[in-house]
Amino acid sequence: MTRKSRRLILIAACGSVLALAVGLILFAMSGSIVFFRSPSDIALQGIAPGTRLRLGGLVKDGSLKRGPDQTVDFSVTDTNATVEVQYKGLLPDLFREGQGVVAEGMLEPGGRFRADTVLAKHDESYMPREVADALKAQGRWQEGGSNGSPKAVTASTEKTLGPRSER
Repeated sequence: MTRKSRRLILIAACGSVLALAVGLILFAMSGSIVFFRSPSDIALQGIAPGTRLRLGGLVKDGSLKRGPDQTVDFSVTDTNATVEVQYKGLLPDLFREGQGVVAEGMLEPGGRFRADTVLAKHDESYMPREVADALKAQGRWQEGGSNGSPKAVTASTEKTLGPRSER
């Protein structure tokens, strides 16, 4: 066996091991990858029931309803579309209507989203990048919140500042 053929066999063996390792990693991660969607994405893309995803947007004003056994129903909106969410458990202390939220869970056959995790923003300057991008695309994002940080334009902001066309 020549030196050249040994080198080619070694390169082929290393390439095969590397391809196998990448394939195994991708297979192992396929069940844990969760995609972010806005309510408009869910309405437009017709996402199949049973799909695990992260839903992000604003908690719609007037939609929060507390039920028995820590069951909470609320709606998440990006101002173009709204998704009904049901969650059982304790909500974060900063969770409230008109604020940014990311809920992780599954879409049910009726279009309702059953969340098993709910995350609320932790201060005025934080909103998940995906939520902010979705709100910017809808024209519902305003630069210059408290401390110069961006903020979402909600119905309560509209009442205070007036419609966007008047600003």
